[in-house]
Amino acid sequence: MENKFKYTAEFEINASSKMIFPYLSTALGLKTWFADKVIAEDEKLYDFFWDGRLQKARKVAQKTNQYVKFEFAPEETETIKNNSYLEFSLQENEITQTSFLKVVDYSDNDSNDLQEMWKGLIENLKEKVGA
Repeated sequence: MENKFKYTAEFEINASSKMIFPYLSTALGLKTWFADKVIAEDEKLYDFFWDGRLQKARKVAQKTNQYVKFEFAPEETETIKNNSYLEFSLQENEITQTSFLKVVDYSDNDSNDLQEMWKGLIENLKEKVGA
């Protein structure tokens, strides 16, 4: 079993939570900035594709405009208790309409790789929401 790393970061995005949330919680939104392709099998089951590789995930929690969590299906060698997961939480400054996106990525990528990867991903997201 590989070691997992927990990467946590917060990013400021000049857009409202209502504007950002669909990009974090829907297949259509996620495929515009996060993965090469995302297919929702139903409300909870998602197929993510990166470089032609499929990774299945289940949406295990959601609070509209505030929070969403995806838990990825275990690889053959992993135990069910150590699944990779991804959490997005949004907090909005009501006065400035600026949102803070907190990302928690628990996966087998090391934290240096994750830091660079997330910087690029968040720049893509900002571009898509016009922030």
